[in-house]
Amino acid sequence: MEHVPPPAEELALLDRELARLDARRLQLLGRRAWLVAVLRPPVAPLSSPQPGFRPAAAPFAWGPPRQAAPATGARGAQNVLLVLGGLLLAVAAIAFTLFSWGEMGIAGRSAVLTAVTAGALVAPAPLLGRRLSSTAEALAAVALVLTVLDAYALHAAVLPDTDGLGFAAASSAVLAVAWAAYGLGLGRLRLPLPAAVVAGQFPLVLWAWYADGPAVAFGWALLVTAAADVAVASRGGRLAVRGAAWSGAAVTGSVALLIGLVTSLTAGGPVAAAGPGALLLAGAVVALSAGWRAGREWAVAGGAVAGGAAVAGVGGVLRTGVPWSWAVVVYLLCGAALSAVVRLRAVPRPVVRGVLGASVAVTGAAVLVVLPVVAAALLGPASPATDVWSGAPEGVRGAVGASVRWPDAGPAPVVLLVSAALLGAVHAARGRAGGPRPGWWAAAGCGALGLGWAGAVVLPVVVDAPYAVAVGVGLLLVAGLSEVAVRWAPDAAAWTALGCALVGAVGAGLLALAAEPATYTVFGALVVLFAGVAVRSRVVAVRSVAAAASVLCALVVAGAAGASLGWGAPRAAVVVLVVPAVTVGLGLRLRPSAVAPTLSPSPPLSRPSSRPLSLSLEIAGAFGALVAVGLSVPDAPYLALVLGLCGVLAAATALRPERRPGAGHLAAGLFVAATWVRLGASGVADPEAYTLPVSVVACGVGFLRRRRDPEASSWVAYGPGLAMTLLPSLLTAWPDPHWPRPLLLGVAALVVTLAGARRRLQAPLVLGGSVLALDALHELAPHVVQVLDALPRWAFPALAGLLLLALGATYEQRLRDARRVRESLGRMR
Repeated sequence: MEHVPPPAEELALLDRELARLDARRLQLLGRRAWLVAVLRPPVAPLSSPQPGFRPAAAPFAWGPPRQAAPATGARGAQNVLLVLGGLLLAVAAIAFTLFSWGEMGIAGRSAVLTAVTAGALVAPAPLLGRRLSSTAEALAAVALVLTVLDAYALHAAVLPDTDGLGFAAASSAVLAVAWAAYGLGLGRLRLPLPAAVVAGQFPLVLWAWYADGPAVAFGWALLVTAAADVAVASRGGRLAVRGAAWSGAAVTGSVALLIGLVTSLTAGGPVAAAGPGALLLAGAVVALSAGWRAGREWAVAGGAVAGGAAVAGVGGVLRTGVPWSWAVVVYLLCGAALSAVVRLRAVPRPVVRGVLGASVAVTGAAVLVVLPVVAAALLGPASPATDVWSGAPEGVRGAVGASVRWPDAGPAPVVLLVSAALLGAVHAARGRAGGPRPGWWAAAGCGALGLGWAGAVVLPVVVDAPYAVAVGVGLLLVAGLSEVAVRWAPDAAAWTALGCALVGAVGAGLLALAAEPATYTVFGALVVLFAGVAVRSRVVAVRSVAAAASVLCALVVAGAAGASLGWGAPRAAVVVLVVPAVTVGLGLRLRPSAVAPTLSPSPPLSRPSSRPLSLSLEIAGAFGALVAVGLSVPDAPYLALVLGLCGVLAAATALRPERRPGAGHLAAGLFVAATWVRLGASGVADPEAYTLPVSVVACGVGFLRRRRDPEASSWVAYGPGLAMTLLPSLLTAWPDPHWPRPLLLGVAALVVTLAGARRRLQAPLVLGGSVLALDALHELAPHVVQVLDALPRWAFPALAGLLLLALGATYEQRLRDARRVRESLGRMR
């Protein structure tokens, strides 16, 4: 048990503890005052301590001792002042040189320039000795500006007759050397050496400009400057020097290579292209040497620039010996030759990757150049100038059209097939090497497959092969790619093959439209080929895409059959519906319940699910049904027939439990639409003929639902069906001057109202009563108008007043009656 002291003893303990805390607080306050006095500088000197005085020892300090914050703003303020001072001196020197120079004699000028420049150049040395580096840097900057002004003043006053460009070239060279020597002499200064690098960019360029040399001379001047920059940057040194050198090398080297490329492309012969080619090759050497000594990323960039420059230089000379259309082949072969760098073990791997990247870029550019030829070969038959079934031409170009200049398109298949061979070699080499296969390996295989197919598509058009041969080649290509898609699945190459097969099927189909036999042959074969892929493939997505393609090709065959029979589009729509009917039957056959379960262990790909395949077939079949509806729109009777047949197909699809909700509603809508179209085509104008069958069916469905679910609302069960007939009939009867329609409508509304009251159903009671009241109002309206015309004008206010008095006297009773009516309606379903 815990001891609890008496109240008096506990009070004494609390008093002692409070006294101890007060003493500790006074001690801490005294220590704090002493620390504040130590940290704060005294205003006056302290008096000497008395003899025998001993300062108390510092008690335990909580946390590390506080340090005074460094004066961070002093250095920044010093730099600002130095920069402003240097700028003011530079402005003063420029103003003196420009405006006051001519007022002094030659001796005075020389003395002033010599004294000021010498002083500015010498002053940084003692300042550096005293560790005033910022001041020394500011004076060094002023000295560099003064040297530039000295050069200008020398040309303006002493050598005015010399050419400005030549003097600028010589001056920039002298200044670059002088600044470099000055920076090396005072190694602690950071500005002179980068300034010397910047000044070194101008001598050769200005000299070439002064000599009025050709564009290649400018290129050589820039390239030599870039090489010097690379040499300076490769030696190391300070970061500012290397940054300035690399920047200068990038700018001057890029401009030099651009000049070489432009002059090489515009050269008219081998001799004219030799100079730019040599410039480009020298640029490749400079870029290669730069990449050899640079870091990893810059080495890759240097290798890429070197490879591109080498291709442009060699290809620019070789392409002058062939027609211009074949120049792309020359550059492609030169780019392919760069792949030999892989076997050079002495070359760093980053540089090798850059050179290979240049080879890939050249190959890609060559392929992009010939892609319009591929598009023309595939989509040329779709041009408006091509007539369907106009007859098979002698050559395939007659069916493709003149969208491109085919005599100049000869290099296209060469470029495509060579590129495919290069990518195939890369793919095969990696496959033989084994090990993990990266993504670019699969991309190389897919690219080889696609480019080989494109070259095979273009080749018959380029050589103007016979029409039958071109159609046969297109079918063979689709068949081969389909086989690849089946055997290589689920590899990436399978998707590439399937995509190429689909595009090739479009091209072959468009080409086959020129002749009737070719249309049946090609599209029939495509139906079989894609159906085979859908059956044999083990990849669900491949099966679905192939099945949809087969259905689309079958739609073309059905449409062609209708055209061969001489039927118009509305009659041919019935033939087109055969294809959706087949897809519905296949969907019923492939429904999941039809697949027998199995207990044998097998991979997931051995028994692919039939649900996606069935869905793709149904979607393609639905598209075929839409096509049939669109074909039959011009003829209303055939449109009604097609809509009714589509309703039958939708009802057949609704036999599947998983499709029942959507397909059932669609079938009902199609049947209603077919009935209405048929009635409209027969000239029936009465709305009841359109709405009454729908209302009967809808009310029957609502009655069945109420039997399953007695709690269902009558508005959901009977409201749509009743409104479908009552409301259009009321709108039609209101302007009708005859009596049969309003009478029949009133009788029908009375029956509906009595049925709603008998069965205590809210929807029939409200709808029937509302329509009955409005119909009665319509019938009584002429008599009411006659009575109102016969009454005097004062009768209307009198009647209104009597009505208001009656309502006011019986307001409470009317309110209770309205409440009872509302409660009665609320209790109804």
